[in-house]
Amino acid sequence: MNVKKYRKFYLFSLLGVIAASFYPIYMGIRVAAEMVKNGAVPIESYPKYVIPYTPIATTLIFGVLLLPVFQKISKKLDLLFGAVVSTAVFFAAERFMETRILVQTQEAVPLESWQMSLCYVPPEQYQTRVWEAVDVLLGGYSPAFKLHFYLISAVIIVSLLNCFYGFAKMLRSGDRSRKTALVIQTVTSLAFLGMCVWACFTSFYRTGELTVSALSAVLMAVFFALFGVCAGVFTGSFTLGRAPALSMLLPAAVSIVAALAMYIGEMILLDGNLYRFGTGAFFEGLGGLVLAPADILVILASGAVTVFICRLVRRRS
Repeated sequence: MNVKKYRKFYLFSLLGVIAASFYPIYMGIRVAAEMVKNGAVPIESYPKYVIPYTPIATTLIFGVLLLPVFQKISKKLDLLFGAVVSTAVFFAAERFMETRILVQTQEAVPLESWQMSLCYVPPEQYQTRVWEAVDVLLGGYSPAFKLHFYLISAVIIVSLLNCFYGFAKMLRSGDRSRKTALVIQTVTSLAFLGMCVWACFTSFYRTGELTVSALSAVLMAVFFALFGVCAGVFTGSFTLGRAPALSMLLPAAVSIVAALAMYIGEMILLDGNLYRFGTGAFFEGLGGLVLAPADILVILASGAVTVFICRLVRRRS
């Protein structure tokens, strides 16, 4: 093992995660200060999407900080230990913030129920939105809507930790067989994280109506597909060297299931409905099925892109 390179990678990784987490951590500190001062966070002072991104940032710092510890405990199961412990930290921090932080609207409401409204429109449109017109669509608050947040958070945390732990293990062992897979995992993870941040500040330009604009439709489709690809590439990084069917079809299946799960989360959020990417038969649900042909195409595209990436990784490896 090249100890010097390993230590340098660990130090730069930790400092990089801390630097990248500055704003989410700042948001958490700001919210805590408002709670101490006023007992609730006013709408105008609410930082956008303090959950789940403050818990995610805290979790990633924790997971990278303890990277050498987990790799010392187990050379083969280091990522498993790191992912399980870090995910437990995330859910503890997330649940604490959901229930302890109050947002002051007409009355003080828990952060978890306030956050649900931001899934429909950007925060700045909340007070001008005529919510009565979509009461039937929303179906009232349901804690099940957080399936979106939890799925997204878990994929971000585990896929990014896979990159940090994978490159660190490569430096420890000198085995570079997973390098290409880890590079692609890093690219897909950061791209998905970037789209998450974009969604935080814009809600992908949705207005609260079921039928969205062309721009919103494209962004949402890419978001769902990229989520599946990110999960599929994570799986594929561990199936290198296996039989072609296993190394490509298993990641593709994971990708498809992940994208489908996001659609299920959206359906829960919208009380049994889905956002429609346009008008016409191609964008309407198939009979009793909520999914439209356009939605099915997005889900399958996620698996197809994953297969393409896995074939590319196999060839280069």
